Amino acid sequence: MRVLVTGSSGHLGEALVRTLRAREHEVEGLDILESPFTTCVGSITDRSCVRRAMAGVRVVFHAATLHKPHVATHTRQDFVDTNITGTLHLLEEAAAAGVESFVYTSTTSVFGDTLVPPPGSPAAWVTEDVTPIPKNIYGVTKAAAEDLCPLFHRNQGLPCVVLRTSRFFPEEDDDKLVREAWADDNIKANEYLYRRVDLEDVASAHLLAAERAPAIGFGRYIVSATTPFSPHDLPELRNDAPLVARRAVPDYETEYARRGWKMVPGIDRVYVNERARNELGWRPRYDFRFIVERLKAGEDMRSPLARLVGSKGYHAEVFAEGPYPVETVSP
Repeated sequence: MRVLVTGSSGHLGEALVRTLRAREHEVEGLDILESPFTTCVGSITDRSCVRRAMAGVRVVFHAATLHKPHVATHTRQDFVDTNITGTLHLLEEAAAAGVESFVYTSTTSVFGDTLVPPPGSPAAWVTEDVTPIPKNIYGVTKAAAEDLCPLFHRNQGLPCVVLRTSRFFPEEDDDKLVREAWADDNIKANEYLYRRVDLEDVASAHLLAAERAPAIGFGRYIVSATTPFSPHDLPELRNDAPLVARRAVPDYETEYARRGWKMVPGIDRVYVNERARNELGWRPRYDFRFIVERLKAGEDMRSPLARLVGSKGYHAEVFAEGPYPVETVSP
């Protein structure tokens, strides 16, 4: 089967191309950057380029995007052009080509300001039913692109699935205070409790979404590691995350102590993947309990696929303030 992967030189794009090739699919990789995983160098903002790449394609995985780290280095118009217009080009050409499944990679960043409850409130239990309130141009354009997908399902009959992925990037945290307070692996291990997912699990969710899309028609799913918490934990979780984590995964403390690691004092939101597990049949492997077991065994937290893809970064240049520049007022 011929498959199109946009953003094929990126983290997820490479992971998808590797996985699809291993399953002996014919993969067209579209990206603005050359790489061993890109067969067509071009932009999704160029409709003629998209049309050429779409020839003979049965399934589209749309992972190309401008990310949050680009907010300080790209204009708002750049985000609109790539994230909205580029997605529109792909949807229109996919519908015209009779594509059987269209999978759009979105982000939990679309939830924006709904993710931080007021002081004194419990942590947020974030499901697909939570209404997004994007807080920057990245979130706004990703949410707008999401909303194009049900439009094309209703009007053109194109089966579309939107996957809101949580953090899977391997780069350092963009918050200087967080980087100074915790070791990088410590930060990422903590995040598996509430807002991180392994790249291998993200790739498997995409493949399942493509498989189920014709039957689903349109669906929107959170793709994040399975949390050990429940809604009953939310009041305590906001103010005493170590206590709640100890109750859920008792043996984490010994391993953390051995490494000199620490748990975050409070957690303000928990991403819930129940709908993806129930409707897609997704079974993510890399959750906090599994991570602790790998640490105890002296193994790398990351999946083999995540280690193979490695770190790519988001910019060609290096910034003094961190892995990417902090947000400024965009022109």
